[in-house]
Order: sequence, then C-alpha cells, then structure tokens
Amino acid sequence: MPNLAWDDFRLVKAIADAAGLTGAAQALAVNHSTVFRRLGQIEEQLGLPLFERRKTGYVPTPAGEEMALLAARMDEDVTSFGRRLAGRDVAPSGEIRVTTTDTLFLHALLPIFARFRTAHPGIRLDIVIANQALNLSKRDADIAIRASDTPGETLVGRKIAQLAWAVYGRIEDELGRPEAADAAGLFERDWVTLGDQLGYLKLARYVRERVAPERIVFKTSAVLGLTEAVEEGIGIGPLPCFIADRRPRLRRLIQPNPDFATGLWILTHPDVRHAPRVRAFMDFVGGELARLKALLEGSEAP
Repeated sequence: MPNLAWDDFRLVKAIADAAGLTGAAQALAVNHSTVFRRLGQIEEQLGLPLFERRKTGYVPTPAGEEMALLAARMDEDVTSFGRRLAGRDVAPSGEIRVTTTDTLFLHALLPIFARFRTAHPGIRLDIVIANQALNLSKRDADIAIRASDTPGETLVGRKIAQLAWAVYGRIEDELGRPEAADAAGLFERDWVTLGDQLGYLKLARYVRERVAPERIVFKTSAVLGLTEAVEEGIGIGPLPCFIADRRPRLRRLIQPNPDFATGLWILTHPDVRHAPRVRAFMDFVGGELARLKALLEGSEAP
C-alpha cells in the first residue's frame, strides 16, 4: 500500500477544486512546479492517474474524485475535532462569547451577567450585540440568547419563555383603566410602532391594519427605544411586557396578544455543550431567566 500523507490528499483536493494546477498552487501557497511534481509522485506511488489532462483543465478520474472527497471529509473532521477540543476544558474557566440583542442585554441580561461573574470569577464574557443570528457552527459565538420561532435545528439548548407584547400608554394621559378602555377609540389616537424594516412582524401589521397612516406618527427599527417613545408621550403603541410592565408611568391599554409572542431561547453548538464554562453559563443564565418567566410572558401583574 502507498504511504500517503495528509498533504497528498490536500493537494489532490486543491487541484480538483481549482480544476488545474495554477489555482491549486495559489490555494496551497506553493509554486506551480511544486504542485506538478508532487502530483506526479503521488500518481506514481498509486500506480494510476488521478486526473485527465484536458484543454478545459484537470478533470478527476474516479480515483482522483474519491481521494478529493475523502480529503473533504478529513478536513471537516479536523474542524469538528477543534470544536470538540474547545468543549473539553477541565474546569469552568476561560472566555465565552455570547450573542444577544441590545434590548435583551440592557433590560434583562446585564444584571444576570453580573451575578454570573460573581459566581464564576474564572470565566470571562465577550458579549456580541447583534440583532441578526450569528453562526454558532462557525464559532462566531459560543452561546446565543435570542428571540426566535426558528432557533436552528443544529443547535441545542432550551426555550425559556414566550416573550409577550401588549399595547401601552402613559398613565398621565388619562386613557382610562385597561379593562374599560375603548379599543376603537384607542385607534383614533397617535401611535408609535416598529419601522418598515420590521414591518413583517405580526404586531407591526396589527398596527398598520387598524390605525390610519396619519395616526402612525413615529416609527423606529430600534425596539430598544420604543418604550421611551411611549413614555415621552409621542403616542401609544405595542411594547415588550418585560420592559413596559416595570415602568410605573406606563399602563396596559390592550392585553397581550398570543400571536405577537416570540420564543426566548438559550442555545449552543453540540460540540461545546459539555465544556465546563459553557455548561456553567447555560445552567446559571438559563435558570435566572426562568425565574423571570412570568414577567417575560406578561402574566406578572404590572
């Protein structure tokens, strides 16, 4: 049997990917003659050709194609091995990269992160604020805390709660008690709502379908500032219950609509789920968020 090395497989895969020697040489950061010479040596070792030399480029033979496919699997195995190594710390220490939204970070997670640091001083936190979902498989982050109805089939974790939304206004604007409020009359008032960038959300459509365009006086793509807009008296509007219910100047005018709710998840990649630092974070933060479930779901009395 020929004594093939990993670099031999990489070279064959590079030639197959580039359909030629020049592209393969660039991908491997070597010169053209090195690739040509090494391919000849590998074919001599195997006793059969790995590529057909055509005018259009190098086309793998069945043996060359099999070798390139095996190289691709080996490359994926090496990447997976690196992820698993990251999941085998011997103690809960090191750095964890966590991605979440600005709204969750400021209004729910920051005090929890502070308590986690007190409980686990050996773990450092790198918080990435991003409203788009980062790719945990590519290690853009170790853990995601996100609001989503489609958290990702390749990830593992737990659903904490359903994030509820309701319509709020200021108490001093004398809009009446929530149970006695006239919904039709509310739609004649000035409204604030999510901007066109988030117009696909059900609660944004709810406002558009019931409130005249001239009454929608303020739109924003920043959920973070929506509560402040209502509190400043710009208008009434839909707000996350876990934020608005803790503002003494605000009152619910229309109770939470289950159709507006979104799942709150804490997620990680299977390869790092058993790392002591990741497991410690998932258990601690997941447990702390679960204690806020009534507030997050809008069932805690304002």
